[in-house]
Amino acid sequence: MKRREFLKRTATGLGAAWLGSKAFTFSAPAFPIPPGARFSATDIVELGNTGIKTTRLAMGTGTVGSGHHSHQTAMGVQGLADLLWNGYDHGLRFFDLADTYGSHPHAAEALKRVPREKVTLLTKSWARDAAGMRADLERFRKELNTDYLDIVLMHCQQDPDWTEKHRPAMDVLSEAREKKIIRAHGCSCHTIGALRAAAKSPWVQVDLARINPIGAAMDADPATVLSVLKDMHAAGKAVVGMKILGQGDMRTRQDEALKYALSLGVLSAFTIGAENRNEQEDLIRRIAAVNA
Repeated sequence: MKRREFLKRTATGLGAAWLGSKAFTFSAPAFPIPPGARFSATDIVELGNTGIKTTRLAMGTGTVGSGHHSHQTAMGVQGLADLLWNGYDHGLRFFDLADTYGSHPHAAEALKRVPREKVTLLTKSWARDAAGMRADLERFRKELNTDYLDIVLMHCQQDPDWTEKHRPAMDVLSEAREKKIIRAHGCSCHTIGALRAAAKSPWVQVDLARINPIGAAMDADPATVLSVLKDMHAAGKAVVGMKILGQGDMRTRQDEALKYALSLGVLSAFTIGAENRNEQEDLIRRIAAVNA
């Protein structure tokens, strides 16, 4: 499938989503959280074995993200920068970016007012070969006005043999990590076959995984996906959850979705794309209220 055709088909499937489409019909089980457990969006967590420490909640910038555009980037450079600043002022330190979302200039503007070393920059590349990945790494750093990137993911893997087909691009990221151009590498997956390949690959340090209790916009049903994520977690990989609100299908069941994510015990962190300050601050309050 050509990239342009794929983007048209999956525009609503890229990035963290607050709003979305029709709900799935999966029933949600009980989500037990240990008595006395307390969570905060601003908890400092370690991402697997990467050594990277950042906040539990990442600020997503890719709601309906495709073609270098998203709901967040539609706010304009200053508008999204203001939202990132607001999150920073409320204790969030994790920026979830992507070339596909077009959110690098907005994050660069935000970085003018926050210390670079205080935030974690995660971004994603569509490059599938060595030359393309090298070019992306150089361009991304220029767009973000930074010497290094914390996490670079190979965006939207679908093939069950992607770890073999895309080895040249993976090798470029490995070399970049050795040179301290990036701190960690990994992938985001959009099929269960690709997710299983990521779980088995020692190269994958960070995986951006779609997970919610109703199975909306996921690679398979929640139980199947969770079994793979447990293997990832056990192997020391950082699992960062996305589609936590089911691509908007759980917009009226946010507390249930957040409790589910926090009860799994396999997510190092998760990303949600708020579209204004009220949504962002409401998320922070809701996460703190889980099991309060």
